[in-house]
Amino acid sequence: MTNPATDQRVPLLGAEPRLTFPSGFRWGTATAAYQIEGAVAEDGRTPSIWDTFSHTPGRVVEGHTGDVACDHYRRYADDVRLMAELGLTAYRFSIAWPRVQPGGRGPANQAGLDFYRRLVDDLLEHGIEPWATLYHWDLPQELEDAGGWPERDTAERFAEYAALTHDALGDRVRNWTTLNEPWCSAFLGYGSGVHAPGRSDGAASVRAAHHLMLGHGLAVQAMREARPENNFAVTLNLYAVSPATDSEADADAARRIDGLSNRIFLDPLLRGEYPEDIRADLREVSDFRHVRDGDLATIATPLSMLGINYYSRHVVAAPEPGADGTDQPGDATWPGSESVRFVTRGLPVTDMDWEIDAPGLDETLRRVHRDYTDVPLYITENGAAFVDKLVGDEVDDPDRSAFIDAHLRACHDAISAGVPLRGYFLWSLLDNFEWAWGYTKRFGITYVDFSSQRRIPKSSARWYADVIRHNGLAAG
Repeated sequence: MTNPATDQRVPLLGAEPRLTFPSGFRWGTATAAYQIEGAVAEDGRTPSIWDTFSHTPGRVVEGHTGDVACDHYRRYADDVRLMAELGLTAYRFSIAWPRVQPGGRGPANQAGLDFYRRLVDDLLEHGIEPWATLYHWDLPQELEDAGGWPERDTAERFAEYAALTHDALGDRVRNWTTLNEPWCSAFLGYGSGVHAPGRSDGAASVRAAHHLMLGHGLAVQAMREARPENNFAVTLNLYAVSPATDSEADADAARRIDGLSNRIFLDPLLRGEYPEDIRADLREVSDFRHVRDGDLATIATPLSMLGINYYSRHVVAAPEPGADGTDQPGDATWPGSESVRFVTRGLPVTDMDWEIDAPGLDETLRRVHRDYTDVPLYITENGAAFVDKLVGDEVDDPDRSAFIDAHLRACHDAISAGVPLRGYFLWSLLDNFEWAWGYTKRFGITYVDFSSQRRIPKSSARWYADVIRHNGLAAG
């Protein structure tokens, strides 16, 4: 396998000495409902914000939609067999809210729940532990029409949905994640508008961030009351954040972006508070009146575990001289800090133009454990898009194997330092609908020919299967 930084092959383990992971370490892959299921109008499912967004001209590259995606709704049994062949011990999937509770209110849609019952039963029959995520961005469109995540009612509706879904599946699914990457839902969905629902309103994005986390806390309370023996988590996309230089101005830029990407979720979740510097940074955007008495205690409802998604590092610099954020548009993803500059360092990048920075994963894991919590941690997403070519019946993707190898070594380093990291879920099992990029970016270890829906395991899939089989990496 070729490493994009060193042009070396990542070896299969064979009989070579290896770095082993703890006994019982979970090896998995992850997917999301809208990205793979298709069947968007089957068995009572109603539209989500991503159905609406993807069907809006100009929102998604080449006008792609998730109408068919990987057709997983019909082909799930084949996909489970593929997981078993790879030796996965766990599979993280998301549940489509509008499939289970059309419109986001009222009783459960049993036909929708039946799909997830079948999927869970098939996973268990193959010895694969199901990990359910309740929300991976597919808000029912009716709830968005009523105001979406900027409105408090959406948090309450989410808790109701969580309770009815957990009631149906909680006897067989032991590990539950409430939200996937609330940062993306809030700041890409309501700040910059590059994700569904496509709104650009800084104040709304701040309210959305709070109500997402409030919904998380309410959902955990409802599920734990029903089945306290189950495990409950939220998944955050976290970044190592570094200043571009040693200047005070760049250090302040890093503080701001760390606040808006990491601490705005970590601190209420694990400390029951919003940091004062974040409130100050956002003072021109939000007065935080949406935060009511008792909200932060609800958000800080104890976790059983914490999911971390990691892809790259942010390196940031102060605004250009004379840029005060008012005379230029800046990046609306970062309310109150729109003019902070993101800089590159000339490192190898993925097909998303994200710099490859595996040490940042070790840094992030150690920070979370050191500064915030002793609960078990899981990497719930880590992976890379590269330009994959199907040649005959083979896809050789050495750069992806090298990426995974480097990040697994970072995980091993963190574990050796005492971080309670208990599992790794690779993103992703399948090439899929990559949100606003449509089908133009491939993250999967399995190549999907979207015209025929044929699945072709890439060389990275065989390499990952070898890692799972040996519970470790070749020493190096």
